[in-house]
Amino acid sequence: MYKGKEPTLVILAAGLGTRFGGNKQIAQLPDFNCTIMELSIQDAYAAGVRHLVLVINRQVRPLIEQQTLPRLPTALQVDLVEQAVDNLPSRFASKALSREKPWGTGHALLCAKPYIPGAAIVITADDYYGPGAYVQLVRHFADAGQNDMAIVGYPLAQTLSQQGGVNRGICQTQDDYLLEVVEYLDIQQDSTALSGVAPDGKRVNLSGTALASMTCWGVTQTLLKQLEIEFSQFLESYDSDVKSEYYLPDCIQSCIQQALFQIRVYSACDRWFGITYKEELKSVSGLLYELRHG
Repeated sequence: MYKGKEPTLVILAAGLGTRFGGNKQIAQLPDFNCTIMELSIQDAYAAGVRHLVLVINRQVRPLIEQQTLPRLPTALQVDLVEQAVDNLPSRFASKALSREKPWGTGHALLCAKPYIPGAAIVITADDYYGPGAYVQLVRHFADAGQNDMAIVGYPLAQTLSQQGGVNRGICQTQDDYLLEVVEYLDIQQDSTALSGVAPDGKRVNLSGTALASMTCWGVTQTLLKQLEIEFSQFLESYDSDVKSEYYLPDCIQSCIQQALFQIRVYSACDRWFGITYKEELKSVSGLLYELRHG
């Protein structure tokens, strides 16, 4: 049991931010003079989290150390972990020789594994989840066992973008537990309906109250152990395809199918905000400021 032990916060912040045009995990919100990641850390700290693992790329380490770390609560234990292309089991070392792109979110969390003593809340650096998500997950792990994971899902209608269609993983549930996450593409709201392209290629209507996975997971050591196993399987079949990545949701779905654990689904208390393009920084910053200080 994890009773009495608060989870570690793991922030996946090693992405290269191709569409953003730079390292968006260190981009400052104009109304706060800090990053969106720091607002998430503040919320998690307020919920009782006292250990942070930041998974970063090598390029941003100096700025994280000089700019971000001094602004964090002094009682927060922080571990910086670099997601390096050559951070692989020794027998797969040759696979990294021609690889430049990161190996994906599954590998990012695997890099953090040695620093996670028990349960963990896993989020991404460029998403804002609101304070309620951390309260929900800290409470979840107060009574959870090794095989009790969790996800905080956000109502689909609240995760859309004014920039155009979005891709979202929709949680399929039964009795508040996750069965699978189904990816829908080009989700848009028009004057009559909310719709997206289903896996079979057909456009279908979607419910605005359906819960979308925005990468806000509560994970246990059971998943972390399975990540190692399945990443090795991924590398065994890897054929130098630079676009091929090891995704965290793929491993989670595999574990569900194997009945290795169950995942409790919580409906978010707060609105989600995300940043994909630089042009969104100012508008998202303004909305967050109004939300937190309004």
